[in-house]
Amino acid sequence: MCLARLLSLPCGSIAMSRWLFACLLMLLLAGCASRNLTPTEAPPNRAGLSMERALILSHAQQAIGTPYRFGGNTPEGLDCSGLVEMTYRAAGIRVPRTADEQFRALPSIASPRPGDLLFFGDRRKATHVGIYRGDGQMIHAPGNGRAVVSVPLEIDYWQARFLGAASPAP
Repeated sequence: MCLARLLSLPCGSIAMSRWLFACLLMLLLAGCASRNLTPTEAPPNRAGLSMERALILSHAQQAIGTPYRFGGNTPEGLDCSGLVEMTYRAAGIRVPRTADEQFRALPSIASPRPGDLLFFGDRRKATHVGIYRGDGQMIHAPGNGRAVVSVPLEIDYWQARFLGAASPAP
């Protein structure tokens, strides 16, 4: 209807009506071509975390997808305690090398915060360690043939093997 009205204007206004029509058309198309600026996955809330914890979580997140390598503690390959050692080293914090040494040497805590360590095993020895990501998630290196992943902690497997948490980061 607007187009019909614009085309029915007297000849002197045809140039102006075409210009106006082109501007309106560009505005309409610009609205259709706008980008969606909302991220598909919101980053976890890092408010109130120390710089060290933020670095630990950032490096652990970057390690997701790194292949498992027994004894590995570099981006080329990681085992569970190597992931911890590498990410904590990036934050300037030294930790023992194996999961059991970390479990025995680091200060235990009752309630983990993002960046803290979670230990699993039998009641005599810690055989696995992961980094608490927050929101019930852990980043860890699961084992041969797999890569570093983030997993939910509500799974019965983790619940049955949980030994405790430690907080070497400020």
